[in-house]
Amino acid sequence: MIPTPKPGILRFLMRTLYSCFGLGYAPVASGTFGTLLGIPIYFLLIKVWDADWRVYALGTLIVFFVGWWASAYGEVDLNTHDSKKVVIDEVLGYLVTMFPLPLIVMDTLPQPWIWGFFLFRFYDIWKPGPAGYVDRNTPGGFGVMLDDAIAGVFAWVTMLLLSLIWSHIFV
Repeated sequence: MIPTPKPGILRFLMRTLYSCFGLGYAPVASGTFGTLLGIPIYFLLIKVWDADWRVYALGTLIVFFVGWWASAYGEVDLNTHDSKKVVIDEVLGYLVTMFPLPLIVMDTLPQPWIWGFFLFRFYDIWKPGPAGYVDRNTPGGFGVMLDDAIAGVFAWVTMLLLSLIWSHIFV
């Protein structure tokens, strides 16, 4: 159990982490702003380390576990489950969406990082099937992170299907 946060440097750092440097405090569309932060993190993971999927997977897992911890703190700090101010889960969802296993196929889809952004936002807002169930029924930071990871899987599968269709029509 996380104790009630007290004002101070730790509280400031945790708010900075769970809100992704304050993006969660945007007056509208905080989840969209959180997802936007996922784009440079994606490029860092995919480009700097030469598209090594193991490094990408490790980076994604780190975001998941740090986000789980930060989201749990955010729930206590904000006294609500899955506050709009907690957007580290959107970063995770975008990274899951862009997971590089289908890179060979995704090379055919123009600007896949933009497609991934919109597809993840679509599934994150819609929360189909298991994503919606987890969102409604899984408490704590784990639930906050997991529903976005599931939405990211839906977006990933859609990206893969779009890439295959695109490669057969336009390439």
